[in-house]
Amino acid sequence: MSATLTPQIDRARSLTPLPLACASCGHGAGATPDAICSNCLGPLEPVYDAARRLPTREEIAARPRSLWRYREWLPFEGDPVHALDVGWTPLVEAPRLAARLGVARLWLKLDAHSFPSLSFKDRVVTTAINAAEAFGIDVIGCASTGNLANAVAAAAARAGKPAWIFVPEDLEIGKLVATTVFAPNLVRVRGNYDDVNRLCAQVADRFGWGIVNVNLRAYYGEGSKTMAFEIAEQLGWRLPTAVVTPMAGGSLVTKLRKGFTEARDAGLVARELPRQYGAQAEGCAPIVRLADRGDDVLIPEVPSTIARSLAIGNPADGLFASRILRHSGGAGQVVSDHELVAAIRLLAETTGIFAETAGGVTMAATLKLAEQGKLRADDEVVVCLTGHGLKTVEAVQDTILDAPIIAPKIREVAALVASHAA
Repeated sequence: MSATLTPQIDRARSLTPLPLACASCGHGAGATPDAICSNCLGPLEPVYDAARRLPTREEIAARPRSLWRYREWLPFEGDPVHALDVGWTPLVEAPRLAARLGVARLWLKLDAHSFPSLSFKDRVVTTAINAAEAFGIDVIGCASTGNLANAVAAAAARAGKPAWIFVPEDLEIGKLVATTVFAPNLVRVRGNYDDVNRLCAQVADRFGWGIVNVNLRAYYGEGSKTMAFEIAEQLGWRLPTAVVTPMAGGSLVTKLRKGFTEARDAGLVARELPRQYGAQAEGCAPIVRLADRGDDVLIPEVPSTIARSLAIGNPADGLFASRILRHSGGAGQVVSDHELVAAIRLLAETTGIFAETAGGVTMAATLKLAEQGKLRADDEVVVCLTGHGLKTVEAVQDTILDAPIIAPKIREVAALVASHAA
């Protein structure tokens, strides 16, 4: 680890990050802004005190409605400093979609409505920026396909921290604007996400910045677990039978499993853990293809899809995610760009919810899973929508072509009404 990344926990801070240990070999690393085991190069994860007191359902219910209501399962001791109002996104039932899929019930987990940047990345940035604060790191940043860029830029602006954000040069204009409006240092990199990510590993080491999904990744990833706790609590402290999520790096699949497991182990829920299904676009589906093969060798891909927020050809958590899909009784599902666009429209027309391309991938995959008989008539399904459609309007911009243009005359409105009635 670079000398510039030496933890500075001796500052007078009430927030202390938990120590880390390797998920592969168990080697202890202490509390450190690093994500890779020095012993075996495996991923580091926070170590929680098994003897710590955990809250009851009633105690959780009395707390503010943010992800910090589950603070005993987040990687800190003490009080968080930043982003205290992130989380607790809606869980909306969609009976028309449930009937179409032939399942008992279906809910949409709407992190597309997350505060402040309209994607689930607000969750992970919340834990990452608090880790940066605890370590005394003043500059944060990320490698991003778009949503994380928005979330880091917004969080940095709120916290008064400088931000350096690195993205592929061909990112959607909506995501670029939704990042630059917060006035970070935005850098567009010639290449795909994997090129950007490799560069950011060097940036973290060279400058000692808190790159949230690189050297702060061990703390960052834990924010995703709170989605699992929210789903359980919003369903009356029970679990669905199946959950469908989009996959980019694969972390959301693994952290949902961890969250559901921790909720069960704490006695908050008693039901069997849900089957988990992961969705990817045809033009970048290394995790689905790994799960389909059933082996442990992830084959990187060069992304080619309009679902750019999922376009990670060499996903860091791909192997772990594929194992969870298989071992949970679930599976991976690939969809085409055409299918994901149709699914965005279906969601909008049946639920009034506008999802980005990643949401289109997830909904299209859910439809295909139902067609294949992988979703059962008695299933209670949660579909995770992780970003808002305003971020990727290009995918459905052709819908405006059908809108008529008229003079401000009532007779022209009447003619349109008549033509629709014919």
